[in-house]
Amino acid sequence: MSWTRLLIKADEIQAESLSEDLMEHGALSVTVTPWLEDGVAEVPLFGEPGCPDSPLWPQCQVEVLLPQEVDADDWFATVCRLLPLDPPPVYHSDNVADEDWVRLTQSQFDPIPAAPGLWIVPTWHSIPDDSAINVRLDPGQAFGTGSHPTTQLCLQWLMAHPPQGQRILDYGCGSGILAIVAAMLSADQPIGVDIDPVAVQTARENAQLNQVSVSFFEATQTLDTPVFDGVIANILTNPLMVLAPLLLSHVRPGGWLTLSGILTPQAQQVIAAYAPHCPLTIVDEQEGWVCLSGTKQVY
Repeated sequence: MSWTRLLIKADEIQAESLSEDLMEHGALSVTVTPWLEDGVAEVPLFGEPGCPDSPLWPQCQVEVLLPQEVDADDWFATVCRLLPLDPPPVYHSDNVADEDWVRLTQSQFDPIPAAPGLWIVPTWHSIPDDSAINVRLDPGQAFGTGSHPTTQLCLQWLMAHPPQGQRILDYGCGSGILAIVAAMLSADQPIGVDIDPVAVQTARENAQLNQVSVSFFEATQTLDTPVFDGVIANILTNPLMVLAPLLLSHVRPGGWLTLSGILTPQAQQVIAAYAPHCPLTIVDEQEGWVCLSGTKQVY
């Protein structure tokens, strides 16, 4: 199966009218994006910090999909008369072939060598290295598929410091990947926490998929184990700074704390937020992101 596609150049007023009305006139889908001429820089998306309050971009591209049997020229001329749009916007049309979208999406995700001896493997791929730790994980609804530098930094730290027999808390667990790997490294029933209930459910499913014992909770729930041998958190700089008292309260004296989600220029801010109770140092860096780690002071 294939479709007829129209790419319409419109100003923000025309685009708003088109986006609201074209579906009523037989369009299968309507998508509005910024119109970018060759060489034009990237423009902000709706809702981005610093984005103007204007509801649409000054020049927009309206992409319309129609059934293949529809004559695009006749259809668009009729729509312009009915709306009305005068003068009619500039457009061109072409055909879009059907794809096996599942197969196409899956082809974009290969096994990831996230750390020495550790692979993150989508369920539709075979295991690349039987001698390594292989985590089954599909791209989905929660952060932490193993592809981002901050996730890899945390995984590399865990692989270099196996938490065998330790009680571990993964705060901001996302997909649960860090807690799952900790369990595979023989941590003592690690726990993951996230503010997002969808992430918590996804993490539980991922733990079941990998046949490991990990408990996942929403951040509003009370933890049965309030203090841990180690806490790992891959979030972002501002939340890590705000959460410093909470995260420190979960680390036993003499226990370790490992943090990522921090851009290199922000490292000293985070280090200052946890001093003097837990002196942190940069233990690794990758693509402009750092991993911090340290030991909580014993008083």
